Amino acid sequence: RARVPAAGAAHIVNNGAAALVLAATALAAGREIVVSRGEMVEIGDGFRLPDLLVSTGARLREVGTTNRTSAADYADAIGPGTGFVLKVHPSNFRVTGFTHTPATAELAALGVPLVVDIGSGLLAPHPLLPDEPDAATELRAGAALVTASGDKLLGGPQCGLLLGAEDLVPALARHPLARALRVDKLTLAALEATLTGPATPTAEALRADPRELAHRA
Repeated sequence: RARVPAAGAAHIVNNGAAALVLAATALAAGREIVVSRGEMVEIGDGFRLPDLLVSTGARLREVGTTNRTSAADYADAIGPGTGFVLKVHPSNFRVTGFTHTPATAELAALGVPLVVDIGSGLLAPHPLLPDEPDAATELRAGAALVTASGDKLLGGPQCGLLLGAEDLVPALARHPLARALRVDKLTLAALEATLTGPATPTAEALRADPRELAHRA
C-alpha cells in the first residue's frame, strides 16, 4: 500500500480475474453491475468478462455502445438495485475514431461505488506509458476500488490486487470467498520483493533502447 498512498487498504488474491470476482460477489451478488458495452472484454484462454461477473450472482446492466458511452448513460441505469459501476480498461484491444468514454471522476460522482479494473497493474503514472491507467490516478479521481494484475506491467508474481477505500477493502478481505482466493506466503514474498527490491526485468525492458531490444530478440 505504501506504493499507492491514495489507497486506504490493499488485499491480494490469486489473479486479476479473482480480484474482480471477489468485488462482484461481495458488492453485487443479486444486484446490478452497470458497465459499458464497449468494455465487455474477453481475456486470456477464452474467458469473457460478462461470464465471470454473471457467475457471481450479479446481473449486468449494459449501457452505451461499443464506441461511445456517456456519463448520462450510466446515470440513467443507476437505481436501487445497483451494486456498483464498473469501468474496465480494454488493455488487449483498441477502438479508435468516433469514440467517447467518461472520465473516472465523472463516474465517481454518480453516487454509487465505482470499481475500476486497470488490468495491467501500473501503480503510478509512467512517463513512457502516458495512456496506460494507473491505480494512484484512478483512486485520486474517486474510484472506490481498483483491481489489477500483479504479474503484467508491475512485473511481479501472478496475483490480483485490490486497492481502495479503508472501509471497503477489509470488508472484501473478510468475505468467505476471499479464503478460496488467497495467495500463499511465497507469492506475498515475491510481491514484496517486486515492490521493494531492484528494478524488475519488465521495468528494465521499458527503459531499454529499442535497438538493443531488437538486437537481443
